Amino acid sequence: MKKILITGGCGFLGHHLVEHYLRNSDYEIIVLDALTYASNGFDRLRDINCFDDKRIKIITYNIREPISEGIIKETGKLDYILHTAAETHVDNSIIDPLSFVKTNVLGTAHMLEFARKKADNLKNMLYFSTDEVFGPAPQKKKYKEWDRYRSTNPYAASKAGGEELCLAYANTYKLPVFITHCMNLFGERQHPEKFIPMCIKKIRDNQCVTIHANKAKTVSGSRFYIHCRNVASAVDFILPRATTAHKYNIVGEKEVSNLDMALTIAEILEKPLKYEMTDFHSQRPGHDLRYALDGSLLKELGWKIPIDFEKSLEKTVKWFINNKRWL
Repeated sequence: MKKILITGGCGFLGHHLVEHYLRNSDYEIIVLDALTYASNGFDRLRDINCFDDKRIKIITYNIREPISEGIIKETGKLDYILHTAAETHVDNSIIDPLSFVKTNVLGTAHMLEFARKKADNLKNMLYFSTDEVFGPAPQKKKYKEWDRYRSTNPYAASKAGGEELCLAYANTYKLPVFITHCMNLFGERQHPEKFIPMCIKKIRDNQCVTIHANKAKTVSGSRFYIHCRNVASAVDFILPRATTAHKYNIVGEKEVSNLDMALTIAEILEKPLKYEMTDFHSQRPGHDLRYALDGSLLKELGWKIPIDFEKSLEKTVKWFINNKRWL
């Protein structure tokens, strides 16, 4: 039986990874989480009934601190580490950038040091990064894994810093670590500060949805949205195949404007959309209208998205409506 450690396992992406490996493997799973506001306590893990599974072990710890000897002993030999713990909300990074540096850069350094102590048995370590490290993408441009970085907000910069540390540890210490870039996630149990659950709540309650747009307020921003279960499938596909110090883009299959996303959610809910286009990006530098990644590498390796965007979105919207406490 293999053993996998998932940092941020109580968080949005993290708990979907926990659920994936519970359903699709016989791995022993260790969750390491600081239980910040973003984790919502253990609620996500309770919702997926993982507490009844003897393969799960949960450790509460903040990776801003060096990993203690007790946790090194408690985790034992590890086959894989999925490092997904991070501060992720761009608005918060603009208000308090140092907290992002502490978690995403210093915390990553602590996890890399921890991984070095597990190196005798460790097969691979994932560092989960973001499309935002590349900065805004001009129309028709899709960034490849090794294109130049141009972070436009503290969140993106902190994730880029974590990436560089991973590459340095791979080069200096031969640590088996690789990097993924991913685009906008959605799915069940997402924090209501994010765009899709926010839209669901406001449309349900007949409130006005704010759509971020260009300066003329004529074109809304766009993203390649992808459900967390599809991301978990991609991670599971890459994990045994990844080459040390390599990067892999995990990309949704279609680009969707924020306005079209809100309209689609309204259609699923069978409610009218009240919305206002706003030039939010000029008012608060650090927000970008468009991000885009090139997903051809994973396709060439043989990975395919299990569930398409439309089915994933409809299922997610209906789930939130039937689970009102998450809005």
